[in-house]
Amino acid sequence: MLPPDARRRARSEMTLTEKASLTSGANFWNTKPVDRLGVPSIMLTDGPHGLRKQGGAADHLGLNASLPATCFPTAATLANSWDPGLVERVGEALGTEAAAEGVSVLLGPGLNIKRNPLAGRNFEYFSEDPLLAGRLAAAQIRGIQSQGVAASAKHFAVNSQETHRMSMDEVVDERALHETYLEAFRIAVTEGRPWTVMSSYNKVNGTYANEHCELLDEILRKQWGFDGLVVTDWGGNNDRVAGLVAGNALEMPSTDGVTDAEVVRAVQEGRLDEAVLDARVDELLALIARTERARAQGPRTPDGAAPVDHDAHHALAVEAARRSVVLLRNARGTLPLGSHSGRVAVIGDFAASPRYQGAGSSLVNPTRVDVALDALRASELDVVGYEPGYARRDAGRGAWDSSSSVRRRRKAVRLAERADVVLLFLGLDESAEAEGVDRTHMRLARNQLALTRELTALGVPVVVVLAGGAPVELPFAEHVDAIVHGYLGGQGGGQAIADVLTGRADPAGRLAETYPLRYTDVPSSATFGRTEATSEHRESIYVGYRHADKVGLPVRYPFGHGLSYTTFEHSDLAADREGVQVTVTNTGDRAGTETVQVYVEAPGAAEGAFRAPRELAGFAKVALAPGERASVSVELAEHAFDAYDTGAHEWRTVPGTYTVQVGASSRDLRLTACVEIDGEPWTPDTTDLPHYVSGKVDRVPAAEFAALLGRTPPSPDWPVGQPLTRDDIVAQARGRGGFGGLLVGLIDTAGRLLMALGRPLAANNTRFALDLPFRSVSRMSAGKVDDAMLDALLVMVNGRFWRGMRRLVPAWRAHAKAARAPKKD
Repeated sequence: MLPPDARRRARSEMTLTEKASLTSGANFWNTKPVDRLGVPSIMLTDGPHGLRKQGGAADHLGLNASLPATCFPTAATLANSWDPGLVERVGEALGTEAAAEGVSVLLGPGLNIKRNPLAGRNFEYFSEDPLLAGRLAAAQIRGIQSQGVAASAKHFAVNSQETHRMSMDEVVDERALHETYLEAFRIAVTEGRPWTVMSSYNKVNGTYANEHCELLDEILRKQWGFDGLVVTDWGGNNDRVAGLVAGNALEMPSTDGVTDAEVVRAVQEGRLDEAVLDARVDELLALIARTERARAQGPRTPDGAAPVDHDAHHALAVEAARRSVVLLRNARGTLPLGSHSGRVAVIGDFAASPRYQGAGSSLVNPTRVDVALDALRASELDVVGYEPGYARRDAGRGAWDSSSSVRRRRKAVRLAERADVVLLFLGLDESAEAEGVDRTHMRLARNQLALTRELTALGVPVVVVLAGGAPVELPFAEHVDAIVHGYLGGQGGGQAIADVLTGRADPAGRLAETYPLRYTDVPSSATFGRTEATSEHRESIYVGYRHADKVGLPVRYPFGHGLSYTTFEHSDLAADREGVQVTVTNTGDRAGTETVQVYVEAPGAAEGAFRAPRELAGFAKVALAPGERASVSVELAEHAFDAYDTGAHEWRTVPGTYTVQVGASSRDLRLTACVEIDGEPWTPDTTDLPHYVSGKVDRVPAAEFAALLGRTPPSPDWPVGQPLTRDDIVAQARGRGGFGGLLVGLIDTAGRLLMALGRPLAANNTRFALDLPFRSVSRMSAGKVDDAMLDALLVMVNGRFWRGMRRLVPAWRAHAKAARAPKKD
């Protein structure tokens, strides 16, 4: 259907109105068809770790239920596998389930860099390191698209926080932009070849990402060779015409024709070249053709061949979770547990009610859920009892909650006193990590910490099992015997945890992010989420281990860390410009899997250069039986010996003697070799950048950040006293009094009420409304609010309530009358 010649003919026969219409959605999840020309509608839907196809009312934040689908581990979990092959298999399963439901575009993977541990959507992203994130994203893309379904690499670009995400200006220097925030996308695009890319809500250095010609045209298409379609995030369109010019081909969801009319007028008035619109239409038609195979499958009848084997996919979900579990600590060989371990007490609400995924647009309705408590009881362990130990959402703030936690804690302690070992399940609850909101701190709930203190005081071995999609502070780490982190393991995570705890599986996961001792050790902690209009990336390239290793900062667990039930030895290192070869030997008495990590230290990086001391340049997995050895080859990254030259605006090979380091984490480096690299001498001017040379970037002065940027950054806060416009967000009405203040107050109150009622997901989604630009009120109202009504509402918000009402009433009446009028053919 629609081969190239037919696509060209179809586009040439379209009217201007049809062209404009095609580049915006028909509804929440589908594009518009042009039936007379044989152009079908296609469906785009979430999500990155499981199909979220809604069968009823549509929404983007997971408010309404979706059809059952396999819930795989989230990206933050899969990243700990360091296994592109495994991630590609998960992608194939995702593509299969999408194709079976007639879905053409699956909106994932997410691969933004984990700049700060509090970012609310970190659970959807792979890593703080662009090489690891890029290679895993590329693998998932290949898997999804092998089934004829388009993947959508998102959110392009520098989508680093949820706070004010639809208006935030991410202010970042050119070098960090390319080396840190774009590099993962470059790898995903060049190695995975996605058919779509989703632009992010935020601005990048003053320009909305969806209107950013440099990002969407110069870099994405011309430099990286992207040949697919760019789609907005849902409601992420600011100026539709500017987006088309920059390279955005599809606005989602539908704006009920509001922006279609803007496009038509722009062409008619000469502000938009129709050839630009034609190019965007061609990109959509090409996507329709690419995904024809998936649509041709569609849902099968019971008599036909089953398109989805949910049992097999569940088994894959268990395997993926199992191979991503990270053993952080194992003092005195406490793990694995077995029949020799004696009486085992299972404590913690997460053991019986697993937290296995995040919230928001990626919320999956699973086909089943494995529960760790059930799996442990079915194992050879002597489980003598279970107690929840704490109230799930009790932070110990109120008297009632406090007494509830005290009662649960006492019962848990009494159970522990009868046990020989305690399995303590802790983690972040559903309100902590969600799309649209950032976390406010890096701590576990106070009732969980209080329970942990009482249990460790008993002298009984305590094994902590963590759940959550991002780092937390672990003040008890040295006082417990073992810590196992399952992250958010999807619907099979409970069985996976039991398998690792009992030794049926070796813990093969390695951390894809650094665990700081405390939040204040994170260089962006002083400003993250605290400013209104901009987010200044004053730390530049020093994100995660690049910062901690540069300044020698103690960390709880370094990037790449993870223990095994066996031991590995590295030997016989050979390295050149292209790659590394090393021998790995299993020196223990159990089978296990090692992750060989290769880092490169640039010349002078440790002696006063504006460089990270080491950067991940390659990695490989190897599974070995006891006593087995294998020669492992690791290909080095394309930019392993490069830095981004902001003067020439391109990557540059930096000559000199590089140290290639091989080990088991960024701080467990066991072998080194030197490699001589030729190139044109290059010494960037760092005279005015002393903090960037030293790496002490937690308190960079404004003047030095301006010197790094080459310009004075804009004000970080909203202007005071100016009338709010369509481009401002609802939260800016806070503190203004009148109708605007009342509107914000109502949203705040609704959020608090829903949280008190134990509905944290609904509470977070309610608060999301505060970050909506006023323009979205009309565009996402499905035609219920037009521009005249929106302007009247803005008059009311700006303190002139009755004047706005006098404009709103006739505007509403005119709109209602027009809606009732017969439609012209």
